[in-house]
Amino acid sequence: MEKYLGENTPKLGFGLMRLPKLESGEIDIEQVKKMVDLFMEAGLTYFDTAYVYDNGKSEEAAKAALVDRYPREKFTLATKLNARVATTVEEARQQLYTSLERTGAGYFDYYLLHAIGKGNVGKYEEYDIWNFVKEEKEKGHIKHWGFSFHDGPELLEELLTKHPDAEFVQLQINYADWESPSVASRACYEVARKHNKPVVIMEPVKGGSLANPIPQIREILTEADAKASPASWAVRFAASLDGILTVLSGMSNLEQMEDNISYMKDFKPLSDDERKVIAQVQEVLAGIDSIPCTSCRYCIDGCPMKINIPGIFGARNQQLMFGEMEQGKKTYARVTQEGGKAGDCIGCGQCEAACPQQINIIERLKQCAEVLEE
Repeated sequence: MEKYLGENTPKLGFGLMRLPKLESGEIDIEQVKKMVDLFMEAGLTYFDTAYVYDNGKSEEAAKAALVDRYPREKFTLATKLNARVATTVEEARQQLYTSLERTGAGYFDYYLLHAIGKGNVGKYEEYDIWNFVKEEKEKGHIKHWGFSFHDGPELLEELLTKHPDAEFVQLQINYADWESPSVASRACYEVARKHNKPVVIMEPVKGGSLANPIPQIREILTEADAKASPASWAVRFAASLDGILTVLSGMSNLEQMEDNISYMKDFKPLSDDERKVIAQVQEVLAGIDSIPCTSCRYCIDGCPMKINIPGIFGARNQQLMFGEMEQGKKTYARVTQEGGKAGDCIGCGQCEAACPQQINIIERLKQCAEVLEE
């Protein structure tokens, strides 16, 4: 493999999924420019977006903040094709050309089949996307191709066996999901290592929840190192694994960027003592039945009842993880002001089909309704 797919790649990538917003709801391009500048000045080069992120606005932001302002050879750009949102072969394949137009990048260093799992892998087969990306690589539109994955190790084993020319795989890995039965971070990582595939890590901070952990966990981390942010423990845990291409952090403001750069510019893997600290935290997390939602919002678009599922799950987790029932109810009231309530769910199942975490959303919404609705 080329040198920059190996261990010399900077271990922090800028995920463009949760970019800062203005009060109008539009992406704050000027703040994104400052974040990009800090990232590049630190010698970091990997940027990750997707056709579906923010309805295409993320790719447009990549053009405005990065592509139009830096020489093309100075950064690497990844984006993704999402077959689930396409209704025809032509529509699916057009996503690549639309992404090239939105970003103005000329080519993508890394191109991914997006969020593959049991619920959508058939569409990638039906539309023959596996061969499509190989053809586009020959045309020079793609330098390296792989796929992001949200399912179990058995399917990952099947896919890497069937498609051995996939050059890398993107996995959800964080210390909270390391032994999770639904996410199976460790098991999927081991499959990728078995097939000798470099791994791009997504959700190292689990949608931000590991950056703001419960008091018991924060106390453990602070006692171990009062100067280290909770997010730094999560990102360094992921980056310390072998065979990692880079670790994506979906940074939403300058403060998060500055914090990440402070410990990833000159990255040092976790020491043995620091690994023991993480093990303590994992023991605490194992005793909490929280909802493993990462607020990706894929579940919302097709909901006929317009239910803010991530917002409701956030309110429920507030109650589960912090014991704050009244605050949980206040948060629930706020996030359901402009849409349906948990109890309005009609059980159509579209949200569960779209959920990368394979959460039993219908059942969880029933629980939320019982606890949080008056």
